[in-house]
Amino acid sequence: MPDQERPSFEEALKKLETIVEELEKEDITLEDSVKLYEEGVKMSRFCTEILENAELRIEQVNEADTQ
Repeated sequence: MPDQERPSFEEALKKLETIVEELEKEDITLEDSVKLYEEGVKMSRFCTEILENAELRIEQVNEADTQ
């Protein structure tokens, strides 16, 4: 995702919640379900990446404090 298109973690999480809500609707078509699923996977991976980076930064701060 280009930086200018990258949402914040909170925006991505909200988008993911919205996608789940849409997928839970009974009147959604298969094609729309697949598109939403693909977008949801992208948002999930994006959120995971942000969380992993935050965890790494926290570990680095904690290591620096113990030295």
